[in-house]
Amino acid sequence: MNTASYLPSDYIPIFIQLGLALGFIVTTMIVTHSIGPKRHSQKKDDPFECGIPAQGDARAPISIKYFLIAILFVLFDVEVIFLYPWAVNFLKLGTTGFIQMILFMGLLLAGFYYVIRKGVLNWE
Repeated sequence: MNTASYLPSDYIPIFIQLGLALGFIVTTMIVTHSIGPKRHSQKKDDPFECGIPAQGDARAPISIKYFLIAILFVLFDVEVIFLYPWAVNFLKLGTTGFIQMILFMGLLLAGFYYVIRKGVLNWE
């Protein structure tokens, strides 16, 4: 087993690149701050969200339905991710892999059926 011993001089190119990157970032920030326009007005300093003026309080209560939909989307989206590796290795997995995927899809569809029967996806 050949164990190479690294000298501190071997890391000089990494430190040079790191120094140049940090120097570029700091220089860019200083230059843009110093030569950029500094015009302030009530309209310009007003907070906005995607071009729409802010209205109301940010801590307004949100319906629990919104969170249920979001959680269900993430849940079923993550479940679908498991289909890709199965499809790639379909031939290698054979009959056992096919039966396991049928069981997995059955449980997934049973959960989806339960969600539909509970009326979680009905938006009022």
